[in-house]
Amino acid sequence: MSDRPTPTPTTQIAVQALGQDYVFPHRIDGLPDRLSDFDDLEIGHFTTGDGVRLAYWAAGQGEPLILLPGWSSNGAEFIHVLYLLRAHRRVYVLDPRNQGLSEHVEHGCRIARFAVDLKEFADHLGLAQAEYCGWSMGAAVLWARIELFGLQGMRKLVFIDEPPSIYAHADWSEQERMEAGGMTSSIERMVAAFTAGLPVHCLVVDLHSMARFGMRDSLAFDNAVSFVSAVIRNDPKALARVLFDHAANDWRDVIRHKIRGVPVAIFSGEQSHALPSQRWMQQQIPGAVLHVYSEAEQGDHFLAIKNPFQFTRDLLAFLA
Repeated sequence: MSDRPTPTPTTQIAVQALGQDYVFPHRIDGLPDRLSDFDDLEIGHFTTGDGVRLAYWAAGQGEPLILLPGWSSNGAEFIHVLYLLRAHRRVYVLDPRNQGLSEHVEHGCRIARFAVDLKEFADHLGLAQAEYCGWSMGAAVLWARIELFGLQGMRKLVFIDEPPSIYAHADWSEQERMEAGGMTSSIERMVAAFTAGLPVHCLVVDLHSMARFGMRDSLAFDNAVSFVSAVIRNDPKALARVLFDHAANDWRDVIRHKIRGVPVAIFSGEQSHALPSQRWMQQQIPGAVLHVYSEAEQGDHFLAIKNPFQFTRDLLAFLA
């Protein structure tokens, strides 16, 4: 059996693909009032080498930029970022398997396979070169892609607030935990808390990001999350399949040794538990640029979605 992606039909305009229009709850100058105002947003699909149908969101013209969402996230959550970037780039957001509009399956639910999916996606699009931006788990997928295939075809890299190691080993010093970004001492308890809402305290799992998610302190963020709720049907059991593998990985060796010769930008915030690890990453990657957003700038784990205007300005300045 061939391991090459299978060609698929042309993308559809988002309103047609979703079978509905959507009115955003908050009117924001410079952003669409409804989905149909974003008339060049497309949704497409392709089939991976192991037979999984993945969805992607696309808009704009120009140099290609691939955005990778975090765990449980999808292209709908990046609706405003896509809208603002489309005048400058041909932008794609790939929904990982079991997330967004992509197929729910039991196989291949590990970061290494997600990295293969990403490479097959670029091959499907015929991209010899592209810029890549990974948020949260999406950054880990980029690190796995670099580990497996090297930096070939990756013009510039952007990592948004992802700890190199979510699991904090019992024999680490506090300094090592901070540099690695460790946020749980029990991956099983973390998975149960994140997917089933089971109780857990902060000494077992750092719940700061979940608390910040619940703070609808940005109109753009509330628009994006409301849109996701209207068009995406998440299955907690499907989302749980990759989370254990994601949390168990330690990417510090890739960051120390394998990201060289490519421009890198890192985004984090004063209200992110991962900030010390992002500073450590900047020190390890030659020439890396670190953007740290203040609390007033929505500087937490969701900074790109909560503050899409500033994020897209800073991102485009780096890419330019």
